[in-house]
Amino acid sequence: MRLRHATVRRIRSERPGVLELDVVVDDDPADPPPAEPGLAVAFTQLVGRVEVGDRVLVNTTAVALGLGTGGFHLVVAVDDQTPTELDHPGRVIKARYTPLQVAVESVEETDREELERSVGLGGRPVVCAPLHSMIGPIAAGARAAGAERIAYVMSDGAALPGRLSNLVPRLRVAGLLDGFVTSGQAFGGELEAVTIWTGVLAAAELVGADVVIVADGPGNLGTDTTWGVSALASGHALDAAETLGGRPVAALRVSFADARERHRGVSHHSLTILDRVCRVAADVAVPVLDGRERDLVWSSLRERRLEERYQLVEVDGRPALDELERAGVEIDSMGRTASEDPAFFLAAGAAGILAGRMAAGSRRWRRGAG
Repeated sequence: MRLRHATVRRIRSERPGVLELDVVVDDDPADPPPAEPGLAVAFTQLVGRVEVGDRVLVNTTAVALGLGTGGFHLVVAVDDQTPTELDHPGRVIKARYTPLQVAVESVEETDREELERSVGLGGRPVVCAPLHSMIGPIAAGARAAGAERIAYVMSDGAALPGRLSNLVPRLRVAGLLDGFVTSGQAFGGELEAVTIWTGVLAAAELVGADVVIVADGPGNLGTDTTWGVSALASGHALDAAETLGGRPVAALRVSFADARERHRGVSHHSLTILDRVCRVAADVAVPVLDGRERDLVWSSLRERRLEERYQLVEVDGRPALDELERAGVEIDSMGRTASEDPAFFLAAGAAGILAGRMAAGSRRWRRGAG
């Protein structure tokens, strides 16, 4: 860990729980003085309020390493901080045994009886995605296909602070998400859950979602190795969905704009998840593509003989992109927009549309049976 003192020069932006700051880091003999203030992020749930002129201790590790997604400073503490107190009776600790561990009020505490009474998901579709940016097209696709309530359960394979996501608030404001649950060590959601299982149950029982989306927060970690990839936990989420009586739906990561060979066509993340991690039957949404792109996607899936284990369903993802445009939500992934990497967004949207159709079909069946 690399720690430095800094002075807050400006508050760039503010949203609930998150401050983006301009800070000037104290001169360091090992580094030349910065030409201009650098970006620092403060999570007020961890460090309290930060004001212009405050002296702060910042973790500069990511900037020193030149990281991309996480390449900013993080405020660790504010000098002469006013004492703060818990504002709830919760006793569940997340980011456990780190200096910034945080107490939350979890659904296991507040809604124990309802969760214990639950008979499971009752066939609700649970879309499991290997990348955070996919939740936008998935939610939009589910809404376009008839889902009434949609919840996002954030797992703890990437960012732990749920407030780091600027996508979730935009989807909430646009009416494309109806609830946000942080599970495991992740914290800061509208609901807190200790495990992915109670997180998904809370999405169904407490939010009333008929479609649940599970994915990491921002900043997935990949190491250019088969197994050293945080996205692989998506396979365990598919298993959990089936265990709880849901219908697991796998969202494929597909791209023809990514320069990295391992992510061209169907990403090695998705292939490894389906071939070697997931152990339950699932529906896999395959986007409608044209010509060579379609052939490459299907050949990748068939080479792994995935048709023998899963229901591969070809779905047109374009209504999801239309829904995002209607809602005024602009999304990019790895710096690329839908026009620059259409296959990526169509694949995510296809999973949402498939799940939305499942939800709408189940609703019609229940009403007809009643």
